[in-house]
Amino acid sequence: MKSENKNVLLAVLCTLLVFLTLDHFFPRHTPVVQDEPVQQQAVVSTPSAGAVLAADNLPEAGFVEVKSETLKGKIGLRGLTFKELTFLKYKRTVQQDSPDVVLLNDHYFMRPAFISKDTEVPNENTVWTADKNILTPNSPVILTWVNAQGVVFTRQVSLDDKYMFTFNDTIKAADKPFEMSFAGSMVRINPQQEGAGSVHQGFVGVLGGKLKEEKYHAIESDKYVQYMSQGGWLGFGDKYWLSAFAFNSKGPSFNGGVTFTQQSSQQVFDLSYQTQTQQVQAGQSIALDSYFFAGPKNLDLLEAYQDTLGIDRFELAIDFGWYYFLTKPFLRLLSWLYGLVGNMGVAILIFATALRMLMFPIASKSFESMAKMRRVQPRIQELQKRYKDDKLRLNQELLALYKKENVSPASGCLPMLIQIPVFFSLYKVLSVSIQMRQAPFFGWIHDLSVPDPSSVFTLCGLVPWPIPAMLNIGIWPVVMGVTMFLQQKMSSAATSSSQSSDMAAAMRWMPLLFTFMMGNFASGLVIYWTWSNILGIIQQRYIMHKFEVKK
Repeated sequence: MKSENKNVLLAVLCTLLVFLTLDHFFPRHTPVVQDEPVQQQAVVSTPSAGAVLAADNLPEAGFVEVKSETLKGKIGLRGLTFKELTFLKYKRTVQQDSPDVVLLNDHYFMRPAFISKDTEVPNENTVWTADKNILTPNSPVILTWVNAQGVVFTRQVSLDDKYMFTFNDTIKAADKPFEMSFAGSMVRINPQQEGAGSVHQGFVGVLGGKLKEEKYHAIESDKYVQYMSQGGWLGFGDKYWLSAFAFNSKGPSFNGGVTFTQQSSQQVFDLSYQTQTQQVQAGQSIALDSYFFAGPKNLDLLEAYQDTLGIDRFELAIDFGWYYFLTKPFLRLLSWLYGLVGNMGVAILIFATALRMLMFPIASKSFESMAKMRRVQPRIQELQKRYKDDKLRLNQELLALYKKENVSPASGCLPMLIQIPVFFSLYKVLSVSIQMRQAPFFGWIHDLSVPDPSSVFTLCGLVPWPIPAMLNIGIWPVVMGVTMFLQQKMSSAATSSSQSSDMAAAMRWMPLLFTFMMGNFASGLVIYWTWSNILGIIQQRYIMHKFEVKK
């Protein structure tokens, strides 16, 4: 049974390594699925990316300025282009003089569209008329255009005090009926992705009641991705930011998706939607209410829009990962603790302490069983000598001994097994939480969402010699490795010292391996693991004293 214990422990450690590697470098992939047959023309019938880019060379025809406490930007009157949008509450870097984060720009913009075979519709060259030149949360803007047939196109744009635009579109016929569809297009050129691949970046939406995700490289391969939906939302998701078209759950039926084109050196992703065709009778009108979100992926914010506007599962814009049932509560708890103490690093320490306290009864039972295993070790060795040529009889005798003494050789791995989903859930939380972005701790940690910037091999920059990237590890990962080593030594003292040489060698290298591996992870996660190890050492010392385990 010694080998069984060895195999279980190695399996736990290998599982941890495999999951870390897979989630960090090969994150969860959602395959492209067309739930219902859809004609490709339904998506690409909106203004093509080429036409949109060509229109950018035309002279400016005026704009409506966007002003709020959270946003500033411009809506161009030519084509109603949302082409400038800046977040006033977020900086690009932690430097005090850092510029604000810019979401929409020349390479990332949005336009409305209207589609009809029977009447002239506004396009990317159309110049609209605005009733005012400033859009604020207290002052919506009404934009109008009339075609040669007398059809009146009206779009009222409203903005709340956060990050949501509301569009009230109306089309009124003159003396002739026609058919019309509402549409919208969002173009992204050469998207720059932020951070590691563990967080989904690319197409995201809830369509047909299901979460749909597709990374940029997959869209390049498939050329287009499209779905049919009743209500829902779709957009481009970055690590921390989201831009999305949205409808309430009772909204229109539409086709939506993304097309990819290569134009010279530019990779163009055109996300669009088109509603079902409607008949507009002479003198009558049709209308559509829709939303455009451009802001941070903040859970409270997205859930508020989900509840007040009826946007289906808008919270899933945040990549909660495999352990959604743990990740979301952890994110809520950390956010609450952060609001309570005002420091995300301290919130992480409190969170780790609470988890250790909750798991203490399990750890106590585990160490009790491990102490019993140590006491029966001489009898196990005696049985191994007596039945060394009869493996079947040896296993039978060992099972009988374990049953009599009420011990389990694998019980020491139970706390680690439980911590695996907890660890990965917290890893995902620290990767996707907007509260983690640029959140300082103490000392040299000014951003918990990035790796420890110090470097032990350059003496924190005092000796600026060139070193390989794999050796560029900070102080916190080293401290984590030391605490892991100490915890490992204490665990060895609590169990048996008769491990095989290969097992002992593998275990000795684990702290070093994890030190270098965690050097590239968010410092918030490393701080959590370090503090959790320290608490584990304190727990182990108490339990070992309780059961009189001596080194």
